[in-house]
Amino acid sequence: MKVIAGLGNPGAKYAGTRHNIGFDIIDYTAKELGIELNQSKFKGIYGTYLHNGEKIILLKPLTYMNLSGESVSGLLQYFDIPISDLVIVYDDMDLPTGKIRLRQKGSAGGHNGMKSLIAHLGTNEFNRIRVGIDRPEAGMGITPYVLGTYRPDEREAVQSSIEQSSKAIEAWFDKPFLEVMNAFN
Repeated sequence: MKVIAGLGNPGAKYAGTRHNIGFDIIDYTAKELGIELNQSKFKGIYGTYLHNGEKIILLKPLTYMNLSGESVSGLLQYFDIPISDLVIVYDDMDLPTGKIRLRQKGSAGGHNGMKSLIAHLGTNEFNRIRVGIDRPEAGMGITPYVLGTYRPDEREAVQSSIEQSSKAIEAWFDKPFLEVMNAFN
């Protein structure tokens, strides 16, 4: 069983914001694969998919970003899924908008959702897809930036990163994460 969790904040207020790119990628992947995110448990909403006999779970934690670890760890514990079968998808200000970077471990890098995951999982060694949102311009605070929507000139790059992330997720269904990482980085 494999789990892909996209980080974001629930509610219409946050839809389409930079901080919700993880949710956007889960929604896009679900649509591509015909998965309905119609199950509510583990402080999140999720859907399942069967790929070559293996169950795949797409999860959107509904705990708000800063408590994402509660939802993900609850699901992993319930289904007894090893951390090696988890991929977290989230926004990263240290990458340019449109760029994705796959990693098998790392620090939270100041990202509160990742801090929560590391605390709840008890390790920073888990697969992740970092999706670039760039940094705010001088004088703009981080919170309004990550909770803001994309500029029109960013939309094409954002869509490309969503599609590339989804392709990487689907590739992971059949290949080890390290191989997928080497192919998409």
